[in-house]
Amino acid sequence: MVSEKYQSASELMPQVSIVVPMHNEEGAATRLIHEICSAAQALDAFEIVVVDDGSTDQTLARLVDARQTTTQLRILRHTVAGGQSAAVHSGVTAARAAVCVTLDGDGQNPPSDLPSLWRPLLDDPDQKIGLVAGQRVGRQDTQAKKLASRFANALRGWMLKDGTRDAGCGMKGFRRETFLALPYFNHMHRYLPALFKAQGWTVVHVDVSHAPRQSGQSKYTNIGRAAVGVWDLLGVAWLIKRAKTVRAEDETL
Repeated sequence: MVSEKYQSASELMPQVSIVVPMHNEEGAATRLIHEICSAAQALDAFEIVVVDDGSTDQTLARLVDARQTTTQLRILRHTVAGGQSAAVHSGVTAARAAVCVTLDGDGQNPPSDLPSLWRPLLDDPDQKIGLVAGQRVGRQDTQAKKLASRFANALRGWMLKDGTRDAGCGMKGFRRETFLALPYFNHMHRYLPALFKAQGWTVVHVDVSHAPRQSGQSKYTNIGRAAVGVWDLLGVAWLIKRAKTVRAEDETL
């Protein structure tokens, strides 16, 4: 269940909604909000939609404190943890801007890279670009995690032909209405390039940096990710095979 008790926002309609899922990130929350605001200063208006995904630490308290000085911050809360895809979906559903960007709430996705996600979408007059997908360089993870990710990306790329070397990167920018029209399922955030391409949208890839974890613990294990990844991959492959790529355009009669 999503609670809107903690919502707030500035009055201007935002150009971009920055959606951040968080689960037990009390050590990263305050700094991350400040860094996002710094990265978004060039925008006329923006909002930060943080979804506290059932945290059991002081994440929510840190966010409520940050909102006292950050009018652009909106806080949603899942009363029970639903996972990253569920948090992103709730945040995008609540977002007000036509363009949304996402980043992980643990501080490993530097907000300074955010403009490279929204700029191609805002500067696309023909609206042919549906997704801008970040791809991490210089990953600050354990060797075991990097090897497992490399194998998973190779297998996914071979099956889905999505042209993405790093589907697990949390930094993505996309058109809100198109994202919400996609079939929703757990872990869908890992398959957005393939899903957008299947609907006929252009997918742009940009390199982004990666920082060491500031606090908390990883929400995934290699074994756990592999267990669900096989079924997810087969399901997405089926969705893509059945997808229609026709898009309607407005026409003045």
